[in-house]
Amino acid sequence: MSCVVAVVGATGVVGREMLRTLELRRFPATEVRALASARSAGSRVPFRGGELEVKLACAEAFDGVDIALFSAGAAAARELAPLAAARGAVVIDNSSAWRADPDCPLVVPEVNMDAAKNRPKGIIANPNCSTIQMVVALGPLHAAARLKHVVVSTYQAASGKGHAAMDELISQTRELAAGAEPTAKIFPGSLAGNLLMDWKTGSLPDWSEEELKMVNETRKILGDPEIGVTPTTVRVPVVTGHSEAVHAQFHRPMTATEARELLRRAPGVRLFDEPYAPGNHPQPREAAGTDDVFVGRVRDDLAVPGALNLWIVADNLRKGAALNAVQIAERLVG
Repeated sequence: MSCVVAVVGATGVVGREMLRTLELRRFPATEVRALASARSAGSRVPFRGGELEVKLACAEAFDGVDIALFSAGAAAARELAPLAAARGAVVIDNSSAWRADPDCPLVVPEVNMDAAKNRPKGIIANPNCSTIQMVVALGPLHAAARLKHVVVSTYQAASGKGHAAMDELISQTRELAAGAEPTAKIFPGSLAGNLLMDWKTGSLPDWSEEELKMVNETRKILGDPEIGVTPTTVRVPVVTGHSEAVHAQFHRPMTATEARELLRRAPGVRLFDEPYAPGNHPQPREAAGTDDVFVGRVRDDLAVPGALNLWIVADNLRKGAALNAVQIAERLVG
């Protein structure tokens, strides 16, 4: 089946990655439209060896569109996604705008693709990048033994905050190496040589918006509102590639041996199964530019019998955003 695809937010870091992913995976699109705000309309973006002219994202731009991939931010998604859906497009939105809406499925194809069949508003939500890679790894373990409590600490790359954040980290690193005080405009301080928690305050005191996203999205994707999720999200001086240290407890004991066997067969997972040694573990430099979720350091917890610890790494722009959206689209047209 061939179709017309629109990429909304095509000039942003994730929008460009969506275009690259469509091209790399030879998505069967008869036409791809690059859409963005008035500020970017008229510019050009690379695609399939040539360029696409960026058009204004407005209601009429979705006429004849079958699938609309959105990565334009929550405000634009709230305004434009219903307009695209009203014109017959299936919207796959990468922002936070629709993730909590009960009429919008929140989908990771390896885990809960069936949820995409029920989309009353014509909108499918793409989860948060840190949630996606975690549930790809935990999904098969949950299916086997049902998760009880997950404690996760994230190590999130600058690219999760966009082009300007990536550029600022690079410039801060140069300033720091030159002995100067790093300039901070995008981040709330120096990320170079430092760690930051730079997300908005969430709806609960002392919790960031990013942390609460992981709580609510994990429960929704896995279909279990009783799962305990305790996240601490941290920005680290890495350009691309999120990492996570995860402690998982289950309703029945699970051993590392069983978990490795499940992960070895899990779609979208690349298991690092060799014994621990310095540097012998999934790394964001290795994951950048790849599609898989890397899982390593799978080990039995020493304090909680039947619990596990894992180290999970993925390219936050690929599987954490663009690839997940394109995979949903592939399943819809396939």
